[in-house]
Amino acid sequence: MAQDNQANLDVLLVGAGIMSSTLAVMLKELDPSLNLEIVEQMEDGAMESSNPWNNAGTGHAGLCELNYTPQAADGSIDISKAININAMFEESKQFWAHLVETGTFGDPDTFIHSVPHISFVQGKDNIAFLQKRAQLLKEHHAFENMEFTTDKSVMAQWMPLMMAERKDDEVIAATHMSNGTDVNFGALTRQLLSYLAQQDNSTLSYRSKVTDLERCPQGWKVSIKNLATGQRRSVTARFVFLGAGGAALPLLQKSGIPEGKGYGGFPVSGQWLRCDNPAVVEQHQAKVYSLAAVGSPPMSVPHLDTRIIDGKKSLLFGPYAGFSTKFLKNGSLLDLPLSVRPSNIGPMLAVGRDNMDLTRYLVSEVMQSMEQRLDSLRRFYPQLDPKDWKLEIAGQRVQIIKKHPEKGGILQFGTELVSSADGSLSALLGASPGASVTVSIMLKLLKRCFPEQFNSAEWQEKLSAIFPAPLKELETNAELYRNTQERSDKLLNLR
Repeated sequence: MAQDNQANLDVLLVGAGIMSSTLAVMLKELDPSLNLEIVEQMEDGAMESSNPWNNAGTGHAGLCELNYTPQAADGSIDISKAININAMFEESKQFWAHLVETGTFGDPDTFIHSVPHISFVQGKDNIAFLQKRAQLLKEHHAFENMEFTTDKSVMAQWMPLMMAERKDDEVIAATHMSNGTDVNFGALTRQLLSYLAQQDNSTLSYRSKVTDLERCPQGWKVSIKNLATGQRRSVTARFVFLGAGGAALPLLQKSGIPEGKGYGGFPVSGQWLRCDNPAVVEQHQAKVYSLAAVGSPPMSVPHLDTRIIDGKKSLLFGPYAGFSTKFLKNGSLLDLPLSVRPSNIGPMLAVGRDNMDLTRYLVSEVMQSMEQRLDSLRRFYPQLDPKDWKLEIAGQRVQIIKKHPEKGGILQFGTELVSSADGSLSALLGASPGASVTVSIMLKLLKRCFPEQFNSAEWQEKLSAIFPAPLKELETNAELYRNTQERSDKLLNLR
């Protein structure tokens, strides 16, 4: 029988991805005396959703993602989400720039690069939407440099690979933002973990799995199994963060907190077409987003992306959705059925009833042949050579299912922070644009779960030094936004 050891922690974080690593470093920046531990079941950090091949690597800032600016039935366009996400990404950049400025974080060229962001549409109605969207966004300081064109010679400069040998009568348009980014969230995560490992009272426990957690007088008693040796131990922690991607939902359910009741998860797998041929890759230096097909979910927005991973450029196109009952890429096929509870079966059935379009979409995606996938890419790159492209399996995304007073349950495409009433436990559920706005999510968590420390003079002074431009001011103060962006871009080596 393995010995049961007892340890006491201030903070326990589950999962060694971008979420937990960001929160851990933020906490150590604010209070170096905190005793914290990250528990990860894989042999290293960033091996699930944060892995660079498991996501698009887009620094989501509302520059090109057309689903962030929805058009209503009356023709009006709401740009508020794009503005908010842009400000949150600038908040993330402030944090990364602060770490670079300290001189101990490492080279930003390992994880972030300047890559223009382009929106691309076809057809008169879509062009009218894109032009109106550009006009509205350009009125805001964050998008003042946005360019719109229907001139194919201009588009040929922006995206030469996509414009080669297009039909003369094709009706197309694009917008261009030069200050977009490609982010290797895996490299960023590993850099954060490396930085964390240099701090006192910080422990990184790999090949370790949280098997249970329960309330105790000190906060939470957490059971952990070492997957390499089989040894079991327990720790007590005043605060627990469940940042384990799809695995956060089962752990939230194990916690038994009332706030977690009724949540379910709908796992969606992803696939990309990947090209590594330098002759092709060098002709495309952009992330080009278009519109999802009518009736398709936001996750299906097609885009052709420059990726820079470990110093090498590749192209990714997709995503193509699939279905698996796993909550993690390295998870179990029993993840979905074991997550069903009396409290969430109603919302899950309601979502199944109300989302037949999504079901049909997933079935059609799963049944696609390689040639059908290439046909989708030909809309972006008409002259492709099939030999240049291979299928890459992306990470699992667990979309949130939650109770709804009228519909019974709704499927939510986003991220949600679920916290206990006393602030001793918090879980992050959901997917995009999570990684890009992690810093803003974690600031919200600190305010909610560490209210006394957050509002203290000491923490506020440190937060002001890290974030000289608060989120709301980034949205409303043009001069502050420009100065902050210029400073962050300089520190992060962005053009």
